[in-house]
Amino acid sequence: MKYRRLGHDGPEVSSVGLGCMGMSVAYGTPDDAESLRTLDHALDLGVTLLDTADGYGRGANEELLRRLGTDRVDLYYAHRRDPATPVEETVGALAELVAAGKVRWIGLSEVGPETLRRAHAVHPVSAVQMEYSLFTRDAVEGGLLDVCRELGIAVVAYSPLGRGMLTGALGSRDDLAEHDNRRRWPRFSAENFGPNLALVDAVRRVAGEIGCTPAQAALAWLLARGEDVVPIPGTKRRRYLAENAAAADLLLTAEQTALLDRAVPPDAVAGERYPQQALRRLGH
Repeated sequence: MKYRRLGHDGPEVSSVGLGCMGMSVAYGTPDDAESLRTLDHALDLGVTLLDTADGYGRGANEELLRRLGTDRVDLYYAHRRDPATPVEETVGALAELVAAGKVRWIGLSEVGPETLRRAHAVHPVSAVQMEYSLFTRDAVEGGLLDVCRELGIAVVAYSPLGRGMLTGALGSRDDLAEHDNRRRWPRFSAENFGPNLALVDAVRRVAGEIGCTPAQAALAWLLARGEDVVPIPGTKRRRYLAENAAAADLLLTAEQTALLDRAVPPDAVAGERYPQQALRRLGH
């Protein structure tokens, strides 16, 4: 495993992390036993960035902290911006947690460039978590990435595999469980699934030329955006974890990166990344 630093003075973390939401909610039926084995295997592989939230598992994180014997969070995100609260107030509260020794570094999620500037002026922000992938580029590349680099803030890319679409494992909507949240999301609708699957097929062809899986190609594309970009693909299964972690050793050439850019042009993906109600809550 290779490692990258989050921000100028933030933690050194594995260049490919692990998103843990699917272990409890959103993506079909949880498998607690396999999820625990996956977490153990992540540590064996050198994965040190495990991303979770208090909404995943309804109290499971507090129990995890108790078992670990710690009351300090390494990297604590404001998971979404509260539109009713100035970001300066939110970050000020996070800064108090840092001063109290309960949090080491702070981050934000789904914020725009100017909000980030205002937040960073109150207390140094180590990381901004954004949806970022071959399927979703505008939220980061539309100005936020430049500000992050100016201020020395890392980008942690969630849903780096397009919520599973870029793995190449989905052949139709029938592959989604009945209670899988993606069935309600625009990019997985009956209207948009086919056109988006065609883009995945284009990625698959490029991955074949590179000698890797579509998921590894998509993750390597993100890693090639810069040392300050760290993807956190989610999985609850060891076999996919190992596949994703191996992308850390895949160094794309400029030509291979360009091939992936052409396979999925920024405006080619059909459908919004969230349902309209969720989009309104992003509040950049």
